[in-house]
Amino acid sequence: MNIALFSDSYLPTKSGIVTVVIQLREQLMKLGHNVVLVVPRTTNDYDEYSPDIYQSHSLPLGLGTDQFVANPNMHHLISFLKEKKIDIIHCHSEFGVGKSGLRAARILGIPVICTIHTMWVDFYRYYIPFSKFIKPSVIDHIAISFYRKCSALIAVSSKGKNYYKRPNMIPYMPIVTIPNSIDQDKFMKTPTPAHELEALRQKNNIKPDDVVLLFVGRHGEEKRVFELLTLCKKLVSQRTNCKVMFVGNGPAYEAMVNDAKTEINQGKIIFTGFIPWQEVHKYYELADIFITASLSEMHSMTILEAQMNNLPIVTRKDESYADSVFDGVNGFLTDTDSQLLDKMLELVDSKEKREKFGVESGRIAGTFSIDTYMKRTLIMYEQVIKAFPGKIDEEQVQKMMNV
Repeated sequence: MNIALFSDSYLPTKSGIVTVVIQLREQLMKLGHNVVLVVPRTTNDYDEYSPDIYQSHSLPLGLGTDQFVANPNMHHLISFLKEKKIDIIHCHSEFGVGKSGLRAARILGIPVICTIHTMWVDFYRYYIPFSKFIKPSVIDHIAISFYRKCSALIAVSSKGKNYYKRPNMIPYMPIVTIPNSIDQDKFMKTPTPAHELEALRQKNNIKPDDVVLLFVGRHGEEKRVFELLTLCKKLVSQRTNCKVMFVGNGPAYEAMVNDAKTEINQGKIIFTGFIPWQEVHKYYELADIFITASLSEMHSMTILEAQMNNLPIVTRKDESYADSVFDGVNGFLTDTDSQLLDKMLELVDSKEKREKFGVESGRIAGTFSIDTYMKRTLIMYEQVIKAFPGKIDEEQVQKMMNV
């Protein structure tokens, strides 16, 4: 097949969507398919020339994000896609580049599908000026006006599918669930040598008996990072044998560091700043427990990465974790932040539970193999192309994937 992936997020920006797009492209090419990318040119010093990457001029979005806004030249884009004889367009965003994917598919007479990566009603209030005056229904309308023009949608968890299948949304639209996956061979080819981990521990003043709790991800308000930081400050005040590491960057980073000055100076809470994706696995290997308070996920890539490293998970209860975190099996799901703190303390105090839950996390991570993900995605492509210009039978295609 000749496949075009459209995304408004791309390198050097680090996000779950960027990871998915790069990983999907590499795996499709490995399987013998021809794949092109349509993405923004994010910075002048990052110009990845390739005859199979169409980089559109873009401008920084601002609004406290590290995203870019692009509006591809449609004449040039159509010529590019015609030359590549594209069979299907797969969008990974709903804005500038994503919208150009819809227009291109219509002009070329080929199917277009979109993966629902973001729950926009949980996101917009933190980054759109005067968002308090914008009703959630307006944001929903913007999203569904894009989705209804697609041939089909991919949901990365039941959360997205159930939300958009509601009677007042797009219940008629075929939505197939394909959970995210991590290419383990690419993420962590081999365990980090013991001396490197020890050097990392010494660099961060982590003692041999310290229990390390880890958060990895975008430091943004939509991830409820301030709520998590408040809990962690209470945690380290109650237990002298633990350290908390926040790995990553984001618009809330500076404010979080300022809020935790005392604990940082005491060496109890550690902020690493941005860490290249290829190096992040070292911090998972260093940790004992993975924590998050986010309720805005669709299907967390960092949860999968943590499970791949046999870490127990402590998080708030949310439908996005329904297939990856099982309460009392590989971690804890809590109804409130106070319960989240209690369960963090419980795991800090029990090495036996940490080890037991960690084993289960590793087992569960195995169910999200990259091979399974690719088989399901290719079934989706094949069935959408076969049914075009009609719609796929959602239930039938889902059953084909679950065999």
